[in-house]
Amino acid sequence: MKIIIINGPNLNLLGKREPEIYGNETFEDYFFLLKNKYATVDLHYFQSNIEGEIISKIQEIGFSYDGIILNAAAYTHTSIGIGDAVKAISTPVIEVHISNTFSRESFRHQSYISPNAKGVIIGFGLTSYELAIKSFL
Repeated sequence: MKIIIINGPNLNLLGKREPEIYGNETFEDYFFLLKNKYATVDLHYFQSNIEGEIISKIQEIGFSYDGIILNAAAYTHTSIGIGDAVKAISTPVIEVHISNTFSRESFRHQSYISPNAKGVIIGFGLTSYELAIKSFL
């Protein structure tokens, strides 16, 4: 099984950014743990702060991977383009969020990804990614 995690803007700052919301662990450290725990899964990771790069990556792998775990971060609430990219591909997408977006500012309650995602996992910290992996297995 081939799965990719795609992270959007500012998630490269995990471990430093607002630890009271996002925790103290870097994503790279967490990804290393996931790769070891799910050694039978061909697990990949991509992060970009640039909307177009995220769209290009979704289009690039959206017909050849078994699953995409997408945390588009702030683009979740603003990017019709990312939502359209998810709609255009055949690979199933699980939308994930580290924090409970519904317990935060009201603008975070809207998602342009959710209507075209296989499912949505929010609010379980970094464990949200592992839950998404399990949903594909």
